[in-house]
Amino acid sequence: MSLVRLKIKGISYSQTQNGAYALILNEVDGDRKLPIVIGAFEAQSIAIALEKDIRPPRPLTHDLFKNFADRFEIVVKQVIIHKLVDGVFYSSIICERDKVEEIIDARTSDAIALALRFDAPIFTYKTILDKAGIFLKFSSKEEEKEDEDDHIVVDEILQEGETVEIESGAGSHGYREMSLEELHKELDQAVANEDYEKAAKLRDEISKRK
Repeated sequence: MSLVRLKIKGISYSQTQNGAYALILNEVDGDRKLPIVIGAFEAQSIAIALEKDIRPPRPLTHDLFKNFADRFEIVVKQVIIHKLVDGVFYSSIICERDKVEEIIDARTSDAIALALRFDAPIFTYKTILDKAGIFLKFSSKEEEKEDEDDHIVVDEILQEGETVEIESGAGSHGYREMSLEELHKELDQAVANEDYEKAAKLRDEISKRK
């Protein structure tokens, strides 16, 4: 079966499941999106991996797995979303050690969190994308923003077929009125408190000033 490479488009609050998020994957050579419902912890872990400037003071579970794998020379080569049953996606992590390849079953959210940390590609089968893929309309302004940063974290609730408004959230808490020094202090404090959502917004405001 034909494999289709995916990239992460963003993360949205899930309207259908309280406390859950929708991870939006985009086919690399097309316009279809693949929304996958994930938990809050996995959403945070993926968001942190996307925000390269944010480093938790202590390793998260997926960071610990990466450190463990590095110590024992285990490499994640790729992740494949290989099955869709009753709305649940099933994934495999393709690993390699001493030139021996192993396939490990995993939740899709965990597999993607690890793929980001290993810079491993993410794939799904064309049949799955044909079945579950959707088209979302974006304005020209949003497309320009996407070109600047492929890893936008979407704040709004995502609904199938709905136009998605993408905003970084920076400035909504008065960050625009703060000096760079104050922003850096707030960022350090947010990371220390493990408030990564606030840290991401601060990092976005700092990036705008550069």
